[in-house]
Amino acid sequence: MIQLSRAVLASAALIVAVPATASAPPFETIAPVAFMKDLSSGAVLYSKDAERRMPPASMAKMMTVYVAFDLIKKGELDLNKMITVQPETWRRWHGPAAGSTMFLSPGEQVSVRDLLFGIVTLSGNDACVVLAEGISGTEPAFAQLMNRAAAKIDMRNSHFGNSNGWPDEGVTFVTARDLTTLAQSTIEQFPDLYKTFYSRRDFTWGKTMGGADITQANRDPLLGNVQGADGLKTGHTDEAGYGFTGSAEQNGRRLVMVVSGLGSMAERREQSIAFMNWGFRAWQAKKLFPKGKRIETAKVQLGAEDEVGVIAPRDLNMTIPAGLGGDMKLSVIYDGPIKAPIKAGQHIADLVVRTADTPPQTMALVAEKDVDEAGFFRRIWLAIKSILGLG
Repeated sequence: MIQLSRAVLASAALIVAVPATASAPPFETIAPVAFMKDLSSGAVLYSKDAERRMPPASMAKMMTVYVAFDLIKKGELDLNKMITVQPETWRRWHGPAAGSTMFLSPGEQVSVRDLLFGIVTLSGNDACVVLAEGISGTEPAFAQLMNRAAAKIDMRNSHFGNSNGWPDEGVTFVTARDLTTLAQSTIEQFPDLYKTFYSRRDFTWGKTMGGADITQANRDPLLGNVQGADGLKTGHTDEAGYGFTGSAEQNGRRLVMVVSGLGSMAERREQSIAFMNWGFRAWQAKKLFPKGKRIETAKVQLGAEDEVGVIAPRDLNMTIPAGLGGDMKLSVIYDGPIKAPIKAGQHIADLVVRTADTPPQTMALVAEKDVDEAGFFRRIWLAIKSILGLG
């Protein structure tokens, strides 16, 4: 039950109810690092050493793909652009010592589209460097783009020194929480590209010495094993152990999970499947507000109107332990009054939902309509009202 009463405190509209009494569903994993977030509500369902700096191994390739997706969306990179494999790049990134490979050949021309499949599906170290050089000229220059992108999406505790996560004496590091942020940004900002590239089961590129096609399978342990699984990326080096950042969607709920530091591919598969299944089975969505529902009003500064409606940009749900009913505490928070002009759909507030035993869940709220700046005569009237203390 949500009981609505209103108070204003530090520019926050407060809606209060008695919290429900229930504990978060237990889960145990042998992974030294583990994290899970429900993107549908913003709820963190599980966190184990999620702020530990760690080498990402091939999970770093998610950032290489993110940068490429961003350039494609901006129209600055064409999926059909052909990039030539430089001989020196091939010499560095072929053979058993080069780890996972797409089996590119020196002098070969490869499209951005095929390189992305080579990175996502095959985890090709060679494909990453070829794409990085094709975009920025050199891999170090591309790494600068990676770090700018990381800062832009608020990956607060990560740094990239290369395009593929190859061990580099600690220059490249991430956290499980930051990997989740990267996965969420990829899924939400580039939904069509994500769908195209991240759920492919296998990809064929290159030839054997005998001239046969080389087909390699996607290492994603959730694909085909968990309903709705559709990405993202595994990683493994001796330094990092076996890790995985994965996502799946069921009945409108999308989860992102990270595990790292596991001892074998079998452990990664077993722990990842169990973790994701727990996220869907032990938790459930509770409907809060439908898309477009006005939840509050916010004061407007120097606007053509004094207030603007604050609405749900999508159907808003919270995540609670399965089988739990009861009350919640909701707060609509904004820094206000909000200065005009305001655009319809602009993020101007957040809905924060709390229960007794689960972490706060934060969901963006947006402006209901445009609010223009006040005209000359309205500004005079607003100034008079302020002087007279009329609001």
